[in-house]
Amino acid sequence: MKRIVLAAISALLLAACSAEPPAPDRRDRSMPKQDTPTTPAYAASGLTAKPLPELAEALKAGDISAEALTLAYIERIQAVDQSGPTLQAVLSLNPDAMAQARALDAKLMAGEPVGLLHGVPILVKDNIETRDQMPTTAGSLALESNFSERDAPLIAALRAEGAIILGKTNLSEWANFRSNTSMSGWSALGGQVRNPHMLDRNPCGSSSGSGVAAAASLAAGTIGTETNGSIICPSTVNGVVGFKPTVGLVSQEYIVPISSSQDTAGPITKTVEGAALMLTAMATGEAKADYVAALDMQALQGRRIGVLRDAEGDNPHIRALFEDALSEMEKSGATLVDIKGPDMPGEFWSKSYTVLLYEFKATLNAYLATTPNTVTHRTLKDIIAFNTENAVTELALFDQSIFEAAEAKGGLASEDYIAARDFVQSATRENGIDRMLVENNVDALVAPSGPFAPRVDPVNGDVWPDWPGAGSMAAVAGYPHLTVPMGTYRGMPVGISFIGGKDQDAKILSLGYAYEQLSQKRPEPQYYQTAEDLPEISTAMNRH
Repeated sequence: MKRIVLAAISALLLAACSAEPPAPDRRDRSMPKQDTPTTPAYAASGLTAKPLPELAEALKAGDISAEALTLAYIERIQAVDQSGPTLQAVLSLNPDAMAQARALDAKLMAGEPVGLLHGVPILVKDNIETRDQMPTTAGSLALESNFSERDAPLIAALRAEGAIILGKTNLSEWANFRSNTSMSGWSALGGQVRNPHMLDRNPCGSSSGSGVAAAASLAAGTIGTETNGSIICPSTVNGVVGFKPTVGLVSQEYIVPISSSQDTAGPITKTVEGAALMLTAMATGEAKADYVAALDMQALQGRRIGVLRDAEGDNPHIRALFEDALSEMEKSGATLVDIKGPDMPGEFWSKSYTVLLYEFKATLNAYLATTPNTVTHRTLKDIIAFNTENAVTELALFDQSIFEAAEAKGGLASEDYIAARDFVQSATRENGIDRMLVENNVDALVAPSGPFAPRVDPVNGDVWPDWPGAGSMAAVAGYPHLTVPMGTYRGMPVGISFIGGKDQDAKILSLGYAYEQLSQKRPEPQYYQTAEDLPEISTAMNRH
């Protein structure tokens, strides 16, 4: 089936509403070109500059229309994602988005009840199925004909609350679980996603497109998925809020999988309140709550916060920002308790990788068996063969070593798998996060969310600096994890993490909200080409 070309779809959507020329061909994946180091022309303005909660209120009040807002985002995608800095964050646009917006406007005008996210345009990571005329590809050419006739339960829940599925975001192909030498943010279908703060910097994976789209104001909110860091990392390096819920709170059904024990979808937005709104709409698990109602600006008052001192990392600039964040919490009435994290057993990392290999093979084969007949590759073995046959495009930058290692594994009844799963979950739950919370009598754990983003490196693959934080512990445990911006250094953002126990999602969101309201550290993207666009760096880098 012929590939959907993003530029063609956006031109079609705009044809009845705009006289602007069509965007350049989406297949042009050259490095972005700019004439000036700082580009205020790319900054969001008007409707697209507003955070999700403000837009949601204005839409429900009839102060703005869903049609106008949807059009504004489509025009911004054309100007910033397809042209200008060419972020390559959006893989496909929903050809029915404008019609859906008009229908929602008519519903409001008729006085019919409207949902929590009435008329709010949302971008969805392209490993999540929707019944719109967009394929669910995981970024792979092997799935470009995967046009589903079903909504993932989280998508159905968002629609029920009035959200508009604006399009699908680019991602690290197969959610960054194909190669140990991968490049975060690259897919064969979408090319390399660009970090809007500094275009040669890593957008992080695998929800790279969702993180970039939220930061660059390409939608009111976005959806990412995480197995181990893939919501938190793209959120922290792009300077936005990302929330990984307790595993099971948001349904895993009809999402291209990696791990049945760790996978979850979650919101990425400009604000914690926006994330709470989205989670309230999309959660389907038994522990679902009204996460917006639970937000409290005084949530840190009287709380005991566990500071993971051995997860601060070695970067002095991140440590300084972290100390500033801790000072803000103390000023708000929190008691800080220094905590040393658990010493993970030596075999922990190898066993956690083993769990993912087993689960990936089993869950991907099960998923592929349910795809439409247009998808001719029905097993992991088929995908490996496809990639080998199409090596010029699929294996152009890195191999499929993880795929091959997973294919060699047996089924989920294997004693090796069960023992490894039980071992890593015990290490991160009762002997990890649960133990730290109880023994230190603290309400949550905090640490930096990760490092400053390195450069995109097509020669060496991802080359990350010392990695602060405890995100892997929360990911393997399946526990809630929130990142909130805590500042920048030389133009690059970093976040602070709030981690809690199972089903403590509302508490974690509220604590992060209280910090966010005090600190207000979310940075707007500056679209620098490189760090040398900063005057002080340019001066230092040149001979005097």
